[in-house]
Amino acid sequence: MIRGLITVLLFAAITITGECQLQSPKDFLGYELGEAFSRHHQVVDYFQHVAQSSELVELEQYGKTYENRPLYLAYVSTPENLANLEEIRLDNLKRAGLEDGAPVSKVSIVWLSYNVHGNESVSTEASMATIYDLVKPGGKSDWLKNTLVIIDPCINPDGRERYVNFYWEHKNSPYNPDLNSWEHHEDWPGGRANHYLFDLNRDWAWLTQVESQQRIAKFNKWLPQVHVDFHEQGVNSPYYFAPAAEPFHEVITDWQRDFQTQIGKNHARYFDENNWFYFTKQVFDLLYPSYGDTYPTYNGSIGMTYEQGGSGRAGLGVIKEEGDTLTLKDRIAHHHTTGLSTVEVSSKNTTELLSQFESFFAKPINAKYKTYVLKNDGNEDKMRDLMNWLDIQGIKYGTASYGKSLSGYHYGSGKNKSFTIGTNDLVININQPKSVLTTVLFEPKTKLNDSLTYDITSWAVPYAYGLEAYATTADVRPSGAVQIEEFTPNDLGPAYGYIFEWKNLKDARLLAALLKNDLKVRYTTKPVTIGSSRFGRGSVIVTERDNDSGYHELLQGLANKHERQLTRIESGFVTDGPDIGSSDVAYLKAPKVALVGGSGTSSLDFGATWHFMEQNLGYPVTTLGTDYFSRIDLSEYNVLIMPNGWYSSLDDRAISNVKEWVQAGGTLIAVQGAINKLKGAEIGSIDTYNSDEEKKKFESIDEQVKEEMKLVPTSEEERYNIREYVAGAVFRVSMDNSHPLAYGYNKDYYSLKTSRNRFGYLETGNVGVIKSADDHLSGFAGEIVKKKVATSLVFGQERLGRGSIIYFTDNPLFRSFWYDGKLLVANAIFFAGN
Repeated sequence: MIRGLITVLLFAAITITGECQLQSPKDFLGYELGEAFSRHHQVVDYFQHVAQSSELVELEQYGKTYENRPLYLAYVSTPENLANLEEIRLDNLKRAGLEDGAPVSKVSIVWLSYNVHGNESVSTEASMATIYDLVKPGGKSDWLKNTLVIIDPCINPDGRERYVNFYWEHKNSPYNPDLNSWEHHEDWPGGRANHYLFDLNRDWAWLTQVESQQRIAKFNKWLPQVHVDFHEQGVNSPYYFAPAAEPFHEVITDWQRDFQTQIGKNHARYFDENNWFYFTKQVFDLLYPSYGDTYPTYNGSIGMTYEQGGSGRAGLGVIKEEGDTLTLKDRIAHHHTTGLSTVEVSSKNTTELLSQFESFFAKPINAKYKTYVLKNDGNEDKMRDLMNWLDIQGIKYGTASYGKSLSGYHYGSGKNKSFTIGTNDLVININQPKSVLTTVLFEPKTKLNDSLTYDITSWAVPYAYGLEAYATTADVRPSGAVQIEEFTPNDLGPAYGYIFEWKNLKDARLLAALLKNDLKVRYTTKPVTIGSSRFGRGSVIVTERDNDSGYHELLQGLANKHERQLTRIESGFVTDGPDIGSSDVAYLKAPKVALVGGSGTSSLDFGATWHFMEQNLGYPVTTLGTDYFSRIDLSEYNVLIMPNGWYSSLDDRAISNVKEWVQAGGTLIAVQGAINKLKGAEIGSIDTYNSDEEKKKFESIDEQVKEEMKLVPTSEEERYNIREYVAGAVFRVSMDNSHPLAYGYNKDYYSLKTSRNRFGYLETGNVGVIKSADDHLSGFAGEIVKKKVATSLVFGQERLGRGSIIYFTDNPLFRSFWYDGKLLVANAIFFAGN
């Protein structure tokens, strides 16, 4: 009782004075950093303590995760700078040409991002050591006179807590450094990804996840001169810091390259003093634009990744291959050192950092293409979503009055063509502050000075959105605003029925909402004209005959909520096409969907599908674990999705259950690796080749490669093998858009191929196919891959008994950023197996 009273009085004294004494992490947490993994609430508590105790820190909550954990930024600088934070921020945007006026303040901004991968958990521990050393009396505060340090202590709290909880539950006491111990082997899905199992370090540009959306909104309000993304890698790897590896994107400036080297040399000085191993210029390149180093780089920063050995295998300590024990304390010390070293070098070079940052934005880069024209095909939802994304990125766009015919690179054909600019086409010119970012995101083919790269090599926005587009060397400046018709709320009354088009994921969201609210719907399997309006295949019809009287009130509320325009149907006798009562207007039974996950499946691909169902489509899904899958009564479900994986944990009984379920009427959606599992179990007729002749041809190529490899020097083996590698390349896919799987699509679709696996055509149901090697449009694909994927299946459906199997040999939901692929999955769920 006395102890409690003393605590209350001390707290009251602190509250009254507004001051408390700054404590070290050890004193505050009750243990030395590295002796235990701190949970997120402890990290938040410590940062709040530092902000309350030091006049050098302001703390801001900028968002929440899917699991409602808070996301914070700490602003660290002198009291004078913190009093002028808004001026410093606006001055920085003035240097970037994003605000009017001349900057007054001369403060550089260093942004330190920790723990984007949850099980690379040393980062957050190091953030506490770093902020303490920056603000403690006698610390590094001199560096803050001309520098603002922004610290994000944990980008991915949900993933980190998953790992930390695992470790606390499984660790020995004391910890066991034997790599075989359970504490060094995370259970599926591991802690790397966020709640929806997304790799947040692939989402900086695409913003599919709520953590990314909230963080980038803040990032683009500051645009730091220096940004560091702290990571971990394999247990036996020494520390990695900048300069980065090739390939560098060609838009990266000499200054950005040189300053990376300058910072790296300063790190090396400290590491050499401590006899710590490290490496530079290898593995981690600067190309793919959605990393925590490249996205800031393309926004004017010195963007860098720092990688400590350890990750989810290291725990509190682990024995490395040379017999040394790598401890969490070691890992903290390394990240702590490079964090402080980065601030030190930046502070000493603030004047040059600000000057070069301003130069980065001062004029457009010398790029081949000056203007990108995206044709407005009437799909205003797609155009609106694209414009919203451009607004977040700070990329300017508009329309242009240009009467002359132009010539430019046509994304769809991969050839130069003549074209004209329509009155409402979207025009993006690189003569703007975000010139570099615009070029990187829209260029049809990224130049590779080295094909050995860490990630995908094609991401051009027109392909991802499925838009007809041109890149031209002509300097066409936008002069007007793109006109997108505003939604007019529906005012429905009693009628024979109502119909809406099927062109966009937003249409699928409304359909999902109708089914969840027990409204009965039908859809067109052939085009239909009602009055003067024509509706394509897949258009959704809601009639009074199928529903209770007064249905239109519920329908109106849902349609207005989802901003879908409905067309009134006065009679079942239509102007053209099948009448409403025709068998070509099919009744849609609400599907009950299940999704397989767990050991043997790709956690990232499972997560992308889970996220799609809940956050994009808004439709219920039951997730089924592979560890108990064989005991499930599948008859409770109409649709079963098997995402990419190897499914080694599914036994013969489970696979037999799946086959019997399909034959009884189920719809099975198999993605990438799941197809291999079905093929191996002889479920369905899909095969690798189209014929015995094709099989012999490809086997001959494989034998030739084996013979050639015998004489390839060891130093050239990796480069030689990339002939059979595809690094996220775009291929044109010919679509049968009369098939339910392709409702709402044009004749061509652009698929992002991330695997060299190929499958031959089906006997029937070849919905999307690659017809020749010439269908390769963008990104790196090895010469052998291009030969093999010619004449191959991309999307298809075949009957099996009373049910069917839908094949996605490429994943339409890859990282959730391939906007144009999402309607394919909605079609598979609602229409293809109906």
